[in-house]
Amino acid sequence: MELHNGKLFWEEITEDIEVKTGKQPKSHYDVIIIGGGMSGALSGYILAKEDLRIAIVDKQKMGTGSTMANTGLLQYSNDIMLSELIQQIGKDKAVRFYQLCREAMDQLRKVAEEIGSEADFLDRSSFYYASEESHIELLKKEYQALSENGFEVEYLSEEDIREQYPFTKPAALRTHGDAEVNPFKFNRDILAELSKKENVDLFENIEVTETREKDNEIELVTSLGVLKANHLIFATGYNKSLAFPGTEPEINRSYAIATEPIADLSPWKDREMIWETKRPYLYLRTTADGRIIAGGLDEEKPNAPKKDRTIEDHAKELQEKVQSLFPMLTIEIAYSWGAVFGESADGLPFIGRIPKKEQTYCLLGYGGNGTVYSMLGAHILRDLITGQPNPDAEIVQLNRN
Repeated sequence: MELHNGKLFWEEITEDIEVKTGKQPKSHYDVIIIGGGMSGALSGYILAKEDLRIAIVDKQKMGTGSTMANTGLLQYSNDIMLSELIQQIGKDKAVRFYQLCREAMDQLRKVAEEIGSEADFLDRSSFYYASEESHIELLKKEYQALSENGFEVEYLSEEDIREQYPFTKPAALRTHGDAEVNPFKFNRDILAELSKKENVDLFENIEVTETREKDNEIELVTSLGVLKANHLIFATGYNKSLAFPGTEPEINRSYAIATEPIADLSPWKDREMIWETKRPYLYLRTTADGRIIAGGLDEEKPNAPKKDRTIEDHAKELQEKVQSLFPMLTIEIAYSWGAVFGESADGLPFIGRIPKKEQTYCLLGYGGNGTVYSMLGAHILRDLITGQPNPDAEIVQLNRN
């Protein structure tokens, strides 16, 4: 499945670091992880701290799938607003899920600090605006849900926005505790750290052709030979062919641009990450070297755009949307790409043990907060694998529908 096309920003600007792979496989592992993108890397990092023998296997260079096309906005707020999620799954579970996402933001910061990552992990606030007048009540309801449950949030009126920003919108929420990152660099930094550990083996460009669970052991038939383990995690992203019954994502595609560096971004208040209530939504962020990354224009098409003209047309539309918000800036497209993304029916990730499989798990961070979901999921899987109780696992388990 082709995950992305176009001129990818992170691939061009990131000086890759050495990730030592290709060790001789051990006779047996405690955990094997299929997939070396963000989900696989983060789960490997958390599990390796338990002194477990870990192998991560990927059919290509790790981090070059969906992670490469990720625009690097890290937010605890979700595509499903807390007020909506409360209606969907009940207040206790909804609030706890949002708390888990906020905790995951702190855990991601900790990972970046522990490994000394140079992936431009920068703290940011988020500005979530009403796309139209009719969405004001929606934001007021969300403000109430967030503030009543301990989340730091501010409500901004149209007058507040006019005073603080170079554009005007009917209303907005400002939340704190989010961040931006170079996702490809962050992924490779984690893998580089893992490659130094005696209890972790990384295998790139290895095809898995079959998995078998028998006699309290997992067998992976691969192009490298048969690998054996006590536990297996599928961290295979948006690959629909590897989804399990009940976890098949709805595959759509989206577009993104990165601009040329802009000398003066002072009109952009605190370099906040910006997104909107309309669906599909426009979102924007800045980069450490003064560029703007913008994305959106989602389409219900289950494949990455193949034609350069298609990507160019959508890139120009994104450029116009950014320019309308910041008319005083010179917006020039430097990179543009299109990529697929997956969403579950209820908007939550699938994390946990696969039904009818005692030792096989998945970490599928479907939705707009995949990296955050991967972080919270890594801790849930650690507890399930090591036999520790985790009451939060119920919220994202596979058979919740």
